[in-house]
Amino acid sequence: MDAPSAFELEAHPVVKAALGAAWVDSLSADPVQRHEEGGWIYQNLVTGEIEVRRAVRGSQVSISLVNPPHVDGCVVVGKFHTHPNPSAEGWEPGPSPQDLRIDAVHGVPDLIQADDGVYHSGPPRRRGGLTGSPGFPD
Repeated sequence: MDAPSAFELEAHPVVKAALGAAWVDSLSADPVQRHEEGGWIYQNLVTGEIEVRRAVRGSQVSISLVNPPHVDGCVVVGKFHTHPNPSAEGWEPGPSPQDLRIDAVHGVPDLIQADDGVYHSGPPRRRGGLTGSPGFPD
């Protein structure tokens, strides 16, 4: 069993549902209340099943995905968050410079839902495979 790629995670029904729910919860149509939502993607080391855990809601332009909760028998294989600010208003829908920097350190793919689709940031799959720390790879 290997860690799934960013493309495999994006296509997985559990992750697709989590991205969709996070997008709705981001309130992207409300210029006053829009905010980033997101969480972590886990793979069970025995069954291979994919699970997600949501993070505390973020602000209009950020969310903290620094401390993934421990999930017994699982490792973090990715994370996700939204960019709810409209590209039509000049906002960058893809990964920000901060996303790129943090995702390189965390060592897992980051799926970013924006108004024009899903972007990937970070490595193509969990650095080091499924071994090491159950949180972000060492």
